[in-house]
Amino acid sequence: MAYLRFKALEEVQNRPSVRVEADSNKVSDYFGENCFNLAKMHQALAPDVYKKVKKAIEKGESIDADSADAVAAAAKSWAVSKGITHYTHWFQPLTGATAEKHDSFFDASVGIERLKGSTLVQQEPDASSFPNGGIRSTFEARGYTAWDPSSPIFIMGRTLCIPTVFVSYTGEALDYKAPLLKAMEAVDKAAVRVCQYFDKNVNRVSPSLGCEQEYFVIDKSLHDARPDLVMSGRTVFGHSPSRGQQLDDHYFGSIPSRVYDFMKDFEIEALKLGIPVSTRHNEVAPSQFEVAPLFEEINVATDHNQLLMDVMNRVSVRHHLKVLFHEKPFAGLNGNGKHNNWSLITNTGVNLFQPSSSARENLQFLTFFVCTIKAVYDHSALLRASIASAGNDHRLGANEAPPAIMSVFIGSQLTAVLDELETNGNIKVEKGDNMYMKLGIDKIPSIILDNTDRNRTSPFAFTGNKFEFRAVGSDANVASPMSALNLIVADVLNDFANEVDGLVAKGKEKRLAIVEVLRKYIKESKAVRFEGDGYSEEWVKEAAKRGLPNIKDTPKALEAYVSKKTVGLYDKFNVLTKAELEARNEISYENYIMKVQIEARTMGDLALNHIVPTAIKYQNKLIDNARGLSDLGLDNSHVKSTISSISGHLNSLVKDVEDMIEERKRVNKIDDAEKKAIAYCDDIKHKYFDKIRRSVDKLELLVDDEDWPLPKYRELLFIR
Repeated sequence: MAYLRFKALEEVQNRPSVRVEADSNKVSDYFGENCFNLAKMHQALAPDVYKKVKKAIEKGESIDADSADAVAAAAKSWAVSKGITHYTHWFQPLTGATAEKHDSFFDASVGIERLKGSTLVQQEPDASSFPNGGIRSTFEARGYTAWDPSSPIFIMGRTLCIPTVFVSYTGEALDYKAPLLKAMEAVDKAAVRVCQYFDKNVNRVSPSLGCEQEYFVIDKSLHDARPDLVMSGRTVFGHSPSRGQQLDDHYFGSIPSRVYDFMKDFEIEALKLGIPVSTRHNEVAPSQFEVAPLFEEINVATDHNQLLMDVMNRVSVRHHLKVLFHEKPFAGLNGNGKHNNWSLITNTGVNLFQPSSSARENLQFLTFFVCTIKAVYDHSALLRASIASAGNDHRLGANEAPPAIMSVFIGSQLTAVLDELETNGNIKVEKGDNMYMKLGIDKIPSIILDNTDRNRTSPFAFTGNKFEFRAVGSDANVASPMSALNLIVADVLNDFANEVDGLVAKGKEKRLAIVEVLRKYIKESKAVRFEGDGYSEEWVKEAAKRGLPNIKDTPKALEAYVSKKTVGLYDKFNVLTKAELEARNEISYENYIMKVQIEARTMGDLALNHIVPTAIKYQNKLIDNARGLSDLGLDNSHVKSTISSISGHLNSLVKDVEDMIEERKRVNKIDDAEKKAIAYCDDIKHKYFDKIRRSVDKLELLVDDEDWPLPKYRELLFIR
């Protein structure tokens, strides 16, 4: 095993540089060239067909068969002109990855390449082997993928990819996209209803998203020499290097040349696919980086994030690199997050979270601002569940990511505005701006960006003109947390409109009715607002006093998905049925179990088959050395001390691994998925993982570097 380590290190030293340049220096020359977007449709389709497609995208109207045939023919012709031979329905099953089944354009029965409209609109992949949480029996394999016109068709490699939803034969959603589209529709309708109080021209509100994607990059040979990285995506062992991130010298530093070439390469591929990547930089930990796109409509942004991760993985191969999206691949270093920057945009071009110089417009801003805060307060357990995963549990609250307590940071300026609005007495109807001035609404600065600091310890922070959901894990499909967020905001907006309408019906002036309900919501949700250090023990105690849940582990967090409150919410907006929520919960429990189980098996294999034999072999060398020193009459106490230390760590290691294996056998007999997941969390992960790791990491410091079988952190992290 040590041979593999040093062979990998030798390969790193001789690694050739891979330089890739775009065909043009202007991004505008090739942006979206591999994407069959509206611009290309406008050129390829008849005007009436194009209008129907545009209506389908903007208003969710269905496309008739003739129009579908026209779109299919145009997409096929475009793809074939670029040398593409196959097509696929590209979808996002509940595995967390994307899926595709390639079919050829060539139809042997007629001897030509073709794509039918019926095939564009719908296909029937085998649904039996995808997670379904018990909704479908194994022998009931029928499932359908249905075209999503709102997300552009694209080319990946040599295949035309058609974004689709994935549902079962009986109509249940088996993917992430279907509920996201329904949640988007819910928040659109609710937000338009509220916007009508302020602007009658608003008839559509689109949730917008920008995903900041963090990731690690290491040499592929070193990655392949670490079975734990290959099997679980993270290092289950590894002593911290003497130099990690403590010097703060990596953040925003000069990008290593190999990584820079890789970044340029995947950015070119992403831009060709119409993914608007904009920002790249070094992150805090060594070998950690970030890529961020411009904002897009949330469904497209979600598809693009999944696609971007795929592109990064594919491109990394030709650079002999490996991208790590796991939330915590290295202990003692910052983990990876996926910061979701979310806002609501009207069809009139207004960002509903952008404060204005106009007091009247700021009442609209405050309405959506306060309703969002109340949504987080009312449904904090659901938000926590939406970002729950085995990988994210390693990261949350670890002095690099927000804690598991859901809270909202808004900054001192807006805190003062809400406090003034809350405590202000009853206001009579005033002319002009007097009412707004008395309420303090006019005091909101026009450029709030300069007056709102950023709180990196907050899971949900207002950052000037958007909310940043910072707690989402880097490997997650953002559709799940974004579905939950849009849904809870839709729920509160509807409640808000109902209450305002009720007051107006009783004779209250509309502006005062709005302010009265806002004041009520500010008081009710005040507990969720927190401006301090989310890592502090004081906040944990304070949050408990405020009644905010602190759910640290995924198995317990997932309970919120099947609570009466959540089931009622999803059912009210026809997003997911109780059966679908229960099925997804079952899948989440099973996924957690399998991931912790894989880590436990990997730990046992590495410890007993690699670490223990290596340590014993080195210990025997020391024993021979101690005898030699004794025969020469020389002091061998230091050697004996090392032998004793190795022996102690070996004994602890073997005992803990054997005990963990026996405990795993017991836990594996549990039938109930929830109880089994909790047992894997409490009785295996928490009880054994840190103990086993501690013994191995101590042995890493004692065993000769020439004998140690695994690439060490200092070799993995400082990329050459």
